[in-house]
Amino acid sequence: MRDAIEKDPELAIGTAKEFLETLSKTILSERGAILTGNEVLPALVRTTIMSLSIVPPGIADPAQSEETLTALLRNLGSIGHQLAEVRNQLGTGHGRQSQHVGLQRGHAKLVVGAATTLAVFLYECHEADKERE
Repeated sequence: MRDAIEKDPELAIGTAKEFLETLSKTILSERGAILTGNEVLPALVRTTIMSLSIVPPGIADPAQSEETLTALLRNLGSIGHQLAEVRNQLGTGHGRQSQHVGLQRGHAKLVVGAATTLAVFLYECHEADKERE
């Protein structure tokens, strides 16, 4: 995905969407959720966020911390919707006309960076939850 930023920004964008989708499905599956295969990325990300313990045990004022972090994650969760939109409009997965002009390296860096930031956080919360079980 990171290599594609330089060589094929549209591929990097499509792969970032698929990466976040795969990670969300994996987390949800490991947590016992039943997936139909028809889930859309924004819903997958929201469901994944809601399935995780966002605030670790022992935090002072956990209710306030959870409220703040959940709000931040909701904002980050909108990445799922935006990734799907950008990928559909400008990434891989759809045929293009021969005169198509795509996004540039900077755009791909933005999309890949946003997707990986969210994915790493979700995965780390999932792993921490598993360790506490």
